[in-house]
Amino acid sequence: MQEKSVITSTIETARGVFAPGHLGELTQVVDFALVDAVLEETGRREKRLRLPPSRVVVYFVLALALFEHRSYRTVWSQLTAALTPLALVRPAVSSLTRARRRVGAAPLRRLFETFAGPVARPGQDGSFYRGLRTVAVNGTLLHTPDDETLTWRYPKRAGEGLGFGYPLLRLLTLVECGTRALITAAFGPESEGELPYAKRLLPALDKTMLLLADAAFDGNEFLDAVHHSGARFLVRSGARRVPTPAEHLGDGSYIARIGYGVLRVLLPVRVIEATLTVTLADGTVRTEQWRLITNLLDPLRYPAAELVDLYHRRWQAETTYFRSRPRCSTAASCAPAASMASTRRSTPCSPLTRL
Repeated sequence: MQEKSVITSTIETARGVFAPGHLGELTQVVDFALVDAVLEETGRREKRLRLPPSRVVVYFVLALALFEHRSYRTVWSQLTAALTPLALVRPAVSSLTRARRRVGAAPLRRLFETFAGPVARPGQDGSFYRGLRTVAVNGTLLHTPDDETLTWRYPKRAGEGLGFGYPLLRLLTLVECGTRALITAAFGPESEGELPYAKRLLPALDKTMLLLADAAFDGNEFLDAVHHSGARFLVRSGARRVPTPAEHLGDGSYIARIGYGVLRVLLPVRVIEATLTVTLADGTVRTEQWRLITNLLDPLRYPAAELVDLYHRRWQAETTYFRSRPRCSTAASCAPAASMASTRRSTPCSPLTRL
């Protein structure tokens, strides 16, 4: 019989009515002092003690994101699973609802801003290209509850006579390639396209970054704004854009100018045209014509072949949405004293997962 060893770790919780305010092992990252500071900064810390306290409400909302498909009662039970000796009062669902309304979104937004940002070390493999930090932008749609309290903001898609399906929320994120760390996000009704939300992400860009994006972001004003932020971009061109070559370069790319009739000053870009061969699992082979646009104008420092290969990193923005979804399914992953095996089942998740 093989010998076995058990590694356990103990997580301390606060006393009394503050005890449910924790995230198990994750409380070491989102600690009490940070949550209290965020509540103080946003003016949401109670002047007199209420049940549940604001700190507990913040941890409860974070737990709702981790246990996305669980009810309020179930999530509360998971937070208090190992606290039965304390004989805590179990709040009614209506009390938790009022508490969330009292605390509001500002502390969660500030908490997100505190943790969001690039994390790769300079030169880290997969996150940098010739000294530039590679980041990617992309959007997705999320279902929201079909409830009158939400449909005024997130309406259903409408046919000739009535709406259909669930109300949709559009989410745009900027992520760091290689680590898939979330840098910033913007969201709102699905009725607006991706570009208006993408423009709200621009303040997070700087001269150290190279932005990768698909054809949905091939807009003259958007690319011009990215350029003036100091960042570089590598974007797949839309089918309707047919740039006129102004200068042919030695690596097969060419210089063109975009923004006719839109921009006050035309934006010089480099255009790279490539043929991609795609081989499917069943052996089927097909080819695609791609046209990439970039403000990396030097073909010697940034060869066209390298940029075509680099563009593939953009898909990490797509996989980030799948990776960020919670996968924890047991109360043990949020228990104050949990085994290492159980805590590995929980995945840290942004409050944006549950809106």
